[in-house]
Amino acid sequence: MAQTFIKPREAGEDRSGRKKRDYNAITPFWNVIFNIGVGLFAFSCVFPFLFVIMISLTDEQTLALEGFSLWPSEFSTAAYRYVFQSGNELLLSFGVTLAVTVIGTLLTLALVTTYSYALSRRSFEFRGFFSFLAFFTMLFSGGMVPGYIVMTQFLHLQNTIWALILPLSLSAFSIIVMRTFFQTTVPDEVVESAKIDGAGEFRAFFSIVLPISLPGIATIGLFSALGYWNDWFNALLYYNNPDQTPPLQFLLMQIEKNMDFLTKNAQYLGNFDAAAGLPTETVRMAMVVLATLPIVLAYPFFQRYFIQGLTVGSVKG
Repeated sequence: MAQTFIKPREAGEDRSGRKKRDYNAITPFWNVIFNIGVGLFAFSCVFPFLFVIMISLTDEQTLALEGFSLWPSEFSTAAYRYVFQSGNELLLSFGVTLAVTVIGTLLTLALVTTYSYALSRRSFEFRGFFSFLAFFTMLFSGGMVPGYIVMTQFLHLQNTIWALILPLSLSAFSIIVMRTFFQTTVPDEVVESAKIDGAGEFRAFFSIVLPISLPGIATIGLFSALGYWNDWFNALLYYNNPDQTPPLQFLLMQIEKNMDFLTKNAQYLGNFDAAAGLPTETVRMAMVVLATLPIVLAYPFFQRYFIQGLTVGSVKG
């Protein structure tokens, strides 16, 4: 009697031996189309910043005659020379902004992570009350006048660096985001196993929870750094001493205001030639470049953690 050998099915074959069709696979044609679409979208995001750089390097007279163009007929660095006329003051302002950004971001991460971690633990008895307290501040706030009174009359922080740090140090939105991140990423079993091994609450938090939560921490840290770097309103409120060095954004605003004043009041000052030679439009673009470039250069270091922080918890299983 002849024996019948049945060929085992390979992976991806149906019962008849034919290859199964993978409906989730992308064909080469659509792969090229999607790559082109993503590339065009990325270029549309980068192009405005490149356009601003080119305008800042355009000669002011050429800009007035030819308008905005991606490749001007005549280049000039007059805008950057005008901005850097302040000399050491610009470098000092950059240092103040850098110090405020670094100290403020570290303080924000310390406050937000500890607050949100406590809210994420089921064993915390008052987490409902403190969650409502954080959410309430997103809907209602005391306003600018009470905040100014607290900062100047009670805390006496006017004309100090802490007046630029403390108002932005704690955000209810960041607390809610990190609380959700801890709940979806750090299981209770991990913390409980650490406690069984003898670790206390702080030891488990610093040794177990924080290393797991680097994507969320980097995301909140990037948002906080952007807020501190671009802040100028607190300097406008609390920096009234002209002898103190203002932050970078506030200094750039002062330079623009002085330039606009000279341009609009040249007829009263009797100096038409100086006002006509001011690179008004290109200076604005140069200030945008100077204010944005450090953050643009720092973003690639946060990109990997930033993307992980945005997508974590979206797919389970």
